[in-house]
Formats: sequence, C-alpha cells, structure tokens
Amino acid sequence: MKSMKYGFALTFILVIVLTFFLFQSTDQMKRNQNQGDRSRQNAALVFYCAAGIKPPVERIAKAYEEEYGIPVQLQYGGSGTLLSNLAVSRRGDLYLAGDQSYIQIALEKNLLAESIPLAYMTPVIAVQKGNPKNMQSLRDLLREDVKVAMGSPDAASIGRTVQQLLTKSGDWDTLKEQITVFKPTVNEVANDIKIGAVDAGIVWDALAKQYPELDMIHIPQLDVGKEQITIGVLKSAAHPAASLRFARYLAARDKGLPEFEKFGYEIVDGDAWAETPNVLLFSGGVNRVAIQDSIEEFQKREGCIVNTVYNGCGILVGQMKTGQQPDAYFACDVSFMTQVADLFPDATDISQTDMVVAVARENPQTIRSIEDLARPGLKIGLANEQQSALGALTARLLKEMNLYDAITKNDGPRTPTADLLVNQLLVGSLDAAIVYEVNTSQARDKLQVIRIDHPAAHAIQPFAVGKHAKYPYLTQRLMQTIRSAPSRQRFESIGFRWLDQ
Repeated sequence: MKSMKYGFALTFILVIVLTFFLFQSTDQMKRNQNQGDRSRQNAALVFYCAAGIKPPVERIAKAYEEEYGIPVQLQYGGSGTLLSNLAVSRRGDLYLAGDQSYIQIALEKNLLAESIPLAYMTPVIAVQKGNPKNMQSLRDLLREDVKVAMGSPDAASIGRTVQQLLTKSGDWDTLKEQITVFKPTVNEVANDIKIGAVDAGIVWDALAKQYPELDMIHIPQLDVGKEQITIGVLKSAAHPAASLRFARYLAARDKGLPEFEKFGYEIVDGDAWAETPNVLLFSGGVNRVAIQDSIEEFQKREGCIVNTVYNGCGILVGQMKTGQQPDAYFACDVSFMTQVADLFPDATDISQTDMVVAVARENPQTIRSIEDLARPGLKIGLANEQQSALGALTARLLKEMNLYDAITKNDGPRTPTADLLVNQLLVGSLDAAIVYEVNTSQARDKLQVIRIDHPAAHAIQPFAVGKHAKYPYLTQRLMQTIRSAPSRQRFESIGFRWLDQ
C-alpha cells in the first residue's frame, strides 16, 4: 500500500515538473518569436538615394525613425552610379533617382517592383551670387574666360538629362568640348561653383535654391527638361511591406512631401498618410474570381486594406449616384462605367468575356441555341436589367435578335448577379440561363455552355480610379497589380480574354 502511494506521489511530482518545463519552453518560444518579429520590424531599410536630393530625404528618414523606430540606412551617389551598383549587387530596399529615365532602366533590368512619384526638377545654369561674368545664355558657357562644370552623363542624372536635351537642340557637341570638369554628382558641380573652382555649371533648380551663394539662370534649351523624382521599391527588398510603408511616408502630402517643398522642389499632390490605408473598391460580381487572389497579395505587400464590395453593377451605380464614392470601380461592362464617368474619368479596359447559354451537363431539354429558349414550358434564368450589367446586356441582345418577348415569357425571378443563376441551374430549378462564360468556370464539370453567335454577346470590363480617391497613387498601384502578368493568367484561366493596353 505504501509503495502504491509512493508511486502515485512520484508520478504526480513528475507531471508537475514536466508541465513546468513545458510552459517554460512555450514561453521561451513565444519570447524568441516576439524578438524575431521586433527584429524584422526594426531592421534597417537600405536606401540608395541620388546625391542631389539628400537634404529633404535625410530629414524625412530621421523623422520616420523617430516616429516608428525603423532606421533608414542612406547611401548617396549619382543616379547612374547607384543603378550600376544595384544591377551588380541585387541588394537593397529602395532606390530614388534624379530623373525618370533611370527608373525606366531599373524596370527594364527587372530591379524595381513599384515606383511612386515625388516631385519635379528643372536643369538651370548656376553661377556665383551676383553673376560676376554676366552670363545669360548657353552661348556664354562657350566663352574662353568661362570655366564650366557638368555632371557626368554616365554617373549623374543631371548629366544624362542635359546631354539628351542639348543633343536634341544641337548644342551638345559644342558644349562638351568647353566643359572643364565632369563630376560624379550634381552636388559637386554646385560646390565647385560655390568655391570659385569654376565659373558656371548646370544643376537642378531645386539644388541651386539650397545654395545662397548661387544664382540660377533659366534658358529655353533646359526649361523643357523638367524631370520627375521617383522613389522605387526594389525587388531585392528584404521586407517589401516595410519598404513600401516608408516609400508611402516619403511620398505622403502630409508627411514627406512638405519637406521637399521646403527645399524648393515642385511636389506632386501625393496620397494622404496612413499607417494602414483603407481603400474601397466597387466591383461587378463577374470579376470576383479573377481578382480576389490579386487583391489579397496586394494587401499583404502594401500593408493596406482593400474593402471590396461585389454586386450587380446596376446596384453599385445606384449607390454611387446617391453619394457613395469608392476609390476605384471595376465594372462588368463599359456601359455601366460611362454612367458614372463624372466620378471615374479615366477608365482602362482590362478584359472581355462572352455571354453564353448555360445548361446542365446532361441538357435534358436538348437546348442547342439561344432561339430554343423561347420554347414554351422552359424555365429560363435572366439577370435583372436594372440591377446588373448582365441583365442590361441580355435585354439589349434579345431585342436585337427579336427574341426579347418570346424568351422573357419563360423567365422567373430575375437576379442581380449571374452567380445566383448558376446556383439555380446546379440545383435544378432552371432549365437554362444566360450568363457570362466566366461564371461557369467553377462548375465546368456540371454545366454545358452554348455559344451565342451575335456581336452584342460580349461584355468589356473597365477599371478606373475615382477622381476623389483619398489614396490615388496607392489605388493606381492596385490597378497595376490587376493588370500584371500573374493577374492576366488568372483572368485567362477562367475564360476572360485579356485586352492589351
């Protein structure tokens, strides 16, 4: 009896000890996980920045670190030099170029994932304060008594831009022979003028404004060369969402952009700042299967929320006409985008789908064509004309084919979306329904599709960003995601035809 009590007590103690160590191990795992999360959250962002744009970027990066505890490791250089380094190393999180051509090259080299515009700069002739040599035109840079500094076309965006502009105007070959020194960054050009090492140079207007010791001269050959400053998120970014978050901060009209303006840059309008932006998307039901994965990926990468309202386009348009203003609208057909063109002035056609007759796989009523839907006694499913694009297009189609009265005699309660018609087909309450072909994609093994040979039997799906969107640039990137190659594959896999832009 004592041995049994002893054994029970020993077992009880062992259970307590094992439980203690189990909880200790679990707590340690949680602590390690939390430390790992904090480490990832606080990891420094590696930012390659054009040297000429250092002052505002430096202040914005410091403010961001103070506000969110995430350090930004800034590396300065000429836009071309930085891009060459990136092409070799394939490392880093962000790249800011002094002109758009370098962003385009980065895209072509498959280095960039996203880009956001920030501001504009224009090339000018810079001279010492008071313009002691009285220079007024490009011709004055050719004088024998004038020493000229220029950014290298191979290293600095200012050099590349000036070379392109003056080659076009026919002045480059003459000027390049007069240039005393080529510099790797535009800052070095400005500094040489400041200390009197040269008499003049060509710099960005925003940079010249930051030097009280300099005056600037606008000339026609350079005034046409306004360049866009752009921040790009690199494909090599270790933490894309964190990189995009800082890029959005830098480009926000109520965060980073005012700093650019203080330093003399002509800024873009920019998005409002939010740690987690919330975008409202209205979408016709036909687009749901094609875009839902793209939206999920976009939210994860951008660190934002996309609230998507799917419904019949007639219902969505009605909501917009009574005051609701989504940030974007993806319509089932162009006819429903034109009804709200005042809210969405610049629509882009994304895809196209056919209208078809859908029946059960066995086709017990032996329906072979749309004309067969007029046979007495059939139960036909049609979408609501007022609530959905499909319903309106179906009505137009049937009227053009002189079948409207005959077929509508057989239809039952009309639905706002084609999905409801497909469900009724699958449960056997309908003999046939007119739907979009893509609506049948999730039940191809249970349905038979009968094509309609008529030019009106299709719909085009346009996407547009609202003119009152709170985050227009973010919403534009959403559209770019929906127009991406992976998205195209999803559209085509369920029966859409892609419309190249």
